[in-house]
Amino acid sequence: MTRLAIAGATGLVGRKMLETVDRKGIVFDELVLFSSARSAGEQIEFQGKTYTVRELTDEAASEPFDYVLMSAGGSTSEHYSPIFEQAGAIVIDNSSQWRMTEGIDLIVPEVNEPKLDRKIIANPNCSTIQSVVPLKPLQEAFGLKRVAYTTYQAVSGSGVKGKQDLAEGANGKAPEAYPHSIYNNVLPHIDTFLEDGYTKEEQKMIDETRKILQDDHLKVTATCVRVPVQDSHSVHMSVTLEKEATVSAIQELFEKDDRVVLVDNPQNNEYPLAIHSTGRDEIFVGRIRRDDSLDNTFHVWCTSDNLLKGAALNAVQILEQVMSLKGVK
Repeated sequence: MTRLAIAGATGLVGRKMLETVDRKGIVFDELVLFSSARSAGEQIEFQGKTYTVRELTDEAASEPFDYVLMSAGGSTSEHYSPIFEQAGAIVIDNSSQWRMTEGIDLIVPEVNEPKLDRKIIANPNCSTIQSVVPLKPLQEAFGLKRVAYTTYQAVSGSGVKGKQDLAEGANGKAPEAYPHSIYNNVLPHIDTFLEDGYTKEEQKMIDETRKILQDDHLKVTATCVRVPVQDSHSVHMSVTLEKEATVSAIQELFEKDDRVVLVDNPQNNEYPLAIHSTGRDEIFVGRIRRDDSLDNTFHVWCTSDNLLKGAALNAVQILEQVMSLKGVK
């Protein structure tokens, strides 16, 4: 008997997790939905049944579950994930709480597999996920020396308040999610600033890329930017390779690799767009070109739905991966 729990089930990502569990045909015998006290008691229709959302408490987390999809924020995960784990569950956490913790797997199923030294698995940062998937075939074919990211991140990455700031900013309402209006604006600021001038979001991408690709010596830098787009993140990657490559060789590599979708016909204005990624599972790559100012360096443009592959979908794919490793049909 498989017991599955979703913590944070009433949030944007939690609801996407539910949709994705349904769409992927995840098999379970019992489903329990958790939220904070504020949303507890809410009713959610799922697969023909009505579920009453329960408050997440120490007692509830101590119940026996097989798998827990956690999308309830870092401090909540810090407290409850070990309780779920101690009670025997495998916890797949969408927050940043556990990503760089020693012994905790940081997983993108197209790239790596969990070792399960601990029963908590971390879902990476949304922009990191969509970036390491195309970086993996480049690493396998040519090796990586350096990656420089610039992200263009949608407001849905900030949850409901981010979307409200964009919608209500048009009417002159002061922002709640951001320090400045996001309407008709671009903010070179995601998460808090560190002493060296980078933000936590940028440092996450740097650290997580090295951990997922298992290369502590890879040179990585990042600039993370919030843009007035509803959904889907776009990422520009400047990639320096170890082995000599050509644009056509990289295009052929991506064309043959089912982990990404190549859209690269700029003469006909065909390249990855955020509006085309939204609601889609795929990661799209294009605008591949050589950087003539640096040796063996290439530009890659990448788009993906941040609520799907950047969050809910990747978490559910990890669930599928773990179930497969454990022989669950």
